[in-house]
This record gives sequence, structure tokens and C-alpha cells, in this order.
Amino acid sequence: MRLTFLALVNPAAGGGRCGRLASRALDRLASKGVEIEVRTTAGPGDATGLAREAFAEGRRHFLSVGGDGTAYEVLNGLLPEALSSDRRPVLGFLPLGTGNSFLRDFRDGEAETASMDLTTGIDRSCDVIRLVHDGPDLYCLNLFSLGFAADVNGLRARRFRSLGPAGYAASVVTCVAGLRPRSFPVRWDDGPWDRDPVTFFAFCNSRYTGGTMRMAPEADTADGVLDVVRVGPMKRFGLLRAFPKIYAGTHVSLPEVRTSRARVVEFDLAQPIDVMVDGEALVITPRRLEVLPAAIEVRV
Repeated sequence: MRLTFLALVNPAAGGGRCGRLASRALDRLASKGVEIEVRTTAGPGDATGLAREAFAEGRRHFLSVGGDGTAYEVLNGLLPEALSSDRRPVLGFLPLGTGNSFLRDFRDGEAETASMDLTTGIDRSCDVIRLVHDGPDLYCLNLFSLGFAADVNGLRARRFRSLGPAGYAASVVTCVAGLRPRSFPVRWDDGPWDRDPVTFFAFCNSRYTGGTMRMAPEADTADGVLDVVRVGPMKRFGLLRAFPKIYAGTHVSLPEVRTSRARVVEFDLAQPIDVMVDGEALVITPRRLEVLPAAIEVRV
């Protein structure tokens, strides 16, 4: 019996690019013998509700059609229920959004390559990050970040989203102008508390963020640990000079950068702050991160 993928389509992804291209891309998949049922989202959070409902109905094969934000919503519809299921969900990707960072750990992120993944690929176990905060738990595939990187992402979401890709540049310039290293009390795996000022922290399950930035060049989505990237205090010019190195992953060799690995991360924060979760801009009080090994399967 052929498998049927439930395609959750976010037409707003990629500034509307997904809405323009999704139908043709899904038709190509169908012509290659992939059986697909399509449900389209109407607004933020819809993919989470649709995925949760479908999982409860017994669906186990899903296709995220959009970008990293769409995949994030789908994942949060599958978990935590999938953690107690005897069949892990399988998640495929049709990258028609802006960033498509997560998929780059497996392929080049192009829609045509992803189409081949669904027809000839295999399912690979993939870890998931669970984020515990003062609200319901959240789940992510890519990374959790706070400090400068989260500030840039939050500012873009609040003030510069209408500028498209140029909004990132505007946000970087604005945040660099107000750069101020801060303390985010954190420890991992019962180690000592780190209360020293930093420029930012990134806790990564996968290598890429922001599309093509290799934030954690040695990360592995199936090793059961997070790659921790700690960037200590930097001056404005030094940060601007170092920023391009992230695209090649060579920033980890800078003297201000320390890397390590962790299974559990704890925070001691008194109030909500800007955080970035798989590219999503949230204002929350994080309490804990933990790795859920092999929580889902990804089709690659």
C-alpha cells in the first residue's frame, strides 16, 4: 500500500512565494507517484492545529510546504503526542519559504531536490529540542538563541518585516549600534553557572540558521546532544567584521567564541526576553532545554 503524505501548505511563506509555487510543485510530486492530500493554512498557528488533528486521526506522514516557520508549526502539532506513540511521525519538506535552514543539513534546500527525497529518499531519525518556559512546552528542530542574534530577529519581526530580506540588514545595523553584552545565567549538564556577559548564545540541533549561516558547523541532528555556541563580549566593529564568517562556519575559531555540547541546558532568568526559536521571534522566560533523541523521522 502506498503511503499518503499530508501536505500542510503555508501560502504566506516566503512573502507569498509558497502560495504561487506550491500547486505546481505538488503536482510534480503527484506525477512521480507520491500520494498527497493537501490542507492549506489560513493564518499563523494553523499548521500546528492541522497537524495535531491529523496525528490524532492516525496520520503519520507529513509534508511541510513553506519555510522554517511552517516546519516549526507542524512539529509543534505533532509533539508532545508523538513522544508516546508507537510510530514516530515522518516529516518531509518542500522548501518554498524564506530561510529553509534545517533542510540544508541534508540537502541543498532546493524544492526539486526535496521532491526527489520524497520519491526515492529514506527516513532518518532526528533529534528534537524541547523548550520549557512559563507557558506550554515548545519544540524545535533547528536552534534556540538569545542575545544579539535573537535581538536582530525580534527587531526584524516587529519593525522591519515589510522590507523582506533587507529587513535583516536594517535590524543588524540597528542592533549593532546599540550593542551591549549582557548576562544570561545558564548552565548545561549540571556544570557551573555561566553568568558572565556575552554577545549571544546559540544552542543548535542542526548546522544552519538564517538560510545559509553555518552557526554550528559540527552539529549532527541525530547525535543526542546540542552544539553550544557561546560568543563572548565583542565591540561593534569586531562584530561587524566577524559576522560574515558565520556563513562559512569559521567564526568558531575566533577567540571570543567557545563551543561545547550539552544534553540539558538550564536558565536562571527573572523576566521575559527576546529569543529566537527556529527563526521565530518570541518573548518568553526560558527555563530549560533538553534533547529528545530520535523523536521524529525526516524523509531525506
